Amino acid sequence: MPPRPRFDRRAPERELPNINERIKYPKLRVVDADGSQLGVISREEALDIAQDRELDLVLVSEKASPPVCRIMNYGKFKFEQEKKAKEAKKKSHQTEVKEVKMRYKIDQHDYKVRIGQATRFLKSGDKVKCTVIFRGREIQHTNLAESLLIRMAKDLEEQAEVQQHPKREGRNMIMFLSPRKTPLVKKESEEDVPRKAIRTIS
Repeated sequence: MPPRPRFDRRAPERELPNINERIKYPKLRVVDADGSQLGVISREEALDIAQDRELDLVLVSEKASPPVCRIMNYGKFKFEQEKKAKEAKKKSHQTEVKEVKMRYKIDQHDYKVRIGQATRFLKSGDKVKCTVIFRGREIQHTNLAESLLIRMAKDLEEQAEVQQHPKREGRNMIMFLSPRKTPLVKKESEEDVPRKAIRTIS
């Protein structure tokens, strides 16, 4: 039998940045740290300038003729780039559809659990698919399932907007909620409206 292949335990090679001595082009167009042009100079001269200023020579455009380098603090530059990438990743949240399943005979405790799940999903920016499952002859009570979904939409109205109203699909009834984009404006109840003073005429 042929010998079994051995695992390569060597660490993967990292792609090192083109800075300082790793830059091999003899002639470079160099931009100073303040953005001013230093012109086309030799690699050795560019390295000397960067070293005198205690900064790095960084290759920014390899395809240009001659290649363009910039004198900068590479450590600070890399830190800022990573910080921007993390912030962009946080902002680019991929919206998902999370499902909350229940029966139309659900008790109050389990209903509150489903409300809590849906609230968490909505606050994280995800849409919620509310599903009422029918079993056997329960399919005859679609009106009760619809009432339950309408109640759920009402209880979640501060966090959610109804994207798709209750609709029967096979042996399920579903409703889609999406995170509310505009704050909910509640109508004033009669108790909230101050009563006007009524003058009695004698």
